[in-house]
Amino acid sequence: MEGTKEVSNNNQYKKMLIFYGILFAAFILIGILVPDNPDDFGIITVIPALFMIIFIFRTKRIVEGLTLATILCCIMVHKANFIPAFADIAQVAMLREDTAFLIIVCGLMGSLVALIEKNGGGFAFGEFVASRVKSPKLALFGTMLCSALFSLDDYLSSLTSGIAMTPVNDRYKIPREMTAYVIDTTAAPISVLNPISTWAVFIGSLMVANGIAEEGQQLPTYLATVPFNFYAMFALLIMILTVLGVIPKIGPMKDAYERVAAGGPLAPPDSEKIDIRNGKDSIVPENPKLRNFFAPILILIAAVAFFDFDMQKGIITAIFACFIYFVAQGMDPEEFADTVVEGLKNMVLPILLMILAFCFAEASQQVGFIDYVIDVAVRNITLPFLPVTVFLVFAATEFIMGINWGMYIIAIPIVAPITIALGGNIGVTVGAVAAAGVWGSHCCFYSDATILTSSSTGCNNFRHGITQIPYGVMAGICSAIGYIILGQVIY
Repeated sequence: MEGTKEVSNNNQYKKMLIFYGILFAAFILIGILVPDNPDDFGIITVIPALFMIIFIFRTKRIVEGLTLATILCCIMVHKANFIPAFADIAQVAMLREDTAFLIIVCGLMGSLVALIEKNGGGFAFGEFVASRVKSPKLALFGTMLCSALFSLDDYLSSLTSGIAMTPVNDRYKIPREMTAYVIDTTAAPISVLNPISTWAVFIGSLMVANGIAEEGQQLPTYLATVPFNFYAMFALLIMILTVLGVIPKIGPMKDAYERVAAGGPLAPPDSEKIDIRNGKDSIVPENPKLRNFFAPILILIAAVAFFDFDMQKGIITAIFACFIYFVAQGMDPEEFADTVVEGLKNMVLPILLMILAFCFAEASQQVGFIDYVIDVAVRNITLPFLPVTVFLVFAATEFIMGINWGMYIIAIPIVAPITIALGGNIGVTVGAVAAAGVWGSHCCFYSDATILTSSSTGCNNFRHGITQIPYGVMAGICSAIGYIILGQVIY
């Protein structure tokens, strides 16, 4: 029996070796055939992005998909020097300020979760909510409310509501995919509509930097864009209707419910790899204390607000405060340090995925992907179709590249002068850009929103993305229609 299994494994390894050998040969052939100057690539700039999407859909392997697509970009641009080029891109990605932010914030959020779980806070909160929630629908509405309450920042919302509500939803046999969908679809849309969130601060600052808002007027200028963020509104509406059962479970989400109904696991396969709890159940302490959940979270929120919505300073402050708080309760300092390290380790895969997304984004810029797409889109643009064009173009680039807030840094300096030159409403255009970023990050398998929500809910990120896409596309279509109508009416 063991011999048969070994032969089967050897055959599988040979097939994989042949597959990757053929793939690498195809990459080399593409590198030989494409022009030497990336400015002459034209439509072939889409090849790496197209390859990556097909590869991920066929294999469900996101780490390999991002890595291979980055290598293909390097071969196309740098030919035989693709290995040094790949190393340079990896170094640039690691030295980015965004990367340092992710490692500190996401890593220490994993530590905070581990500390809360270790001291029984997660278990106590689950017991508290479960005693008041009496149905799956109420559990999902509770999840929505929990995510909305922490909408100061979407990272904070996704991670906090995921660790708080996943055990509660598990009791009602709600598939992890549904829990992830509700949290993800509440976190970013509420945050982007919230004028006192990190999103508002960031986008408002970009508007000032690009001369479309005066210094000190970030808030009122940003508020003018909120009514035109159609995707955030439609996404929330569709999610509520789905929870109520007005919109049925469709596609992969329906499959997830059927899996659980048939006695299958709540989490899809391979979810333990990305689970912030490392696939473990909440610790059942002898004397669970509800304050051990609320105190660290409230400290974190207060610290983030105190430091002008800086999540990095906020989470570091929270970890220091938790040391005093939990050690005062009798936790051994060495055990505290071990728990912090354990939490950091649980976030390695999510952080790796986001760093690889940065690498692919950098490589895509070298092949001229974004420049080509924008050039094609705006070449013959007219004012009535400006809002829908902006939404569709930047939603697509965010979906493919997963560059998170980096998309706003690229998009706003481009759309602002176009809008002004055409005589358009800058609030409408920036609202469409903000909406595009939310749609792209929702539906992208390796965006920060998808990865962090998957981690906090213990749901495989490919399954989370694929089950969320139908609802995201639905909201995206409604948004595009809204922008078409808006463009015709106001222009």
